[in-house]
Amino acid sequence: QVQLVESGGDSVQAGGSLRLSCVASGLPYHYNTYSMAWFRQSPGKEREGVALINGDGGTRYADSVKDRFTVSRDNTKNTLYLQMDSLKPEDTAVYSCATRHAYILDLRRELYDNWGQGTQVTVSS
Repeated sequence: QVQLVESGGDSVQAGGSLRLSCVASGLPYHYNTYSMAWFRQSPGKEREGVALINGDGGTRYADSVKDRFTVSRDNTKNTLYLQMDSLKPEDTAVYSCATRHAYILDLRRELYDNWGQGTQVTVSS
């Protein structure tokens, strides 16, 4: 059974930084054959794609987080990361990771198969 477990969420002041992690287990194929993505959802809003990294290191970011967030992965640890700098109150959301067994550069949520429960990020002004 595929499990994605996020951690690292916290409450921070605007301008601060956080690093999120997502550990995957139970994947039927090698971890490096999956594209891994971060999504976020805040109350009353649709879930939106934030960043992704595919198996050969290709990345894509939402315009709202470019130059502030950095996505990375450690294939030896089946772990995905999201370094978030210069945080803004509008970044407040539950952040979840998701997988797609393919090399893609697309952040449409319907393309992703497995999802974690999420970790809360709260940014105060």
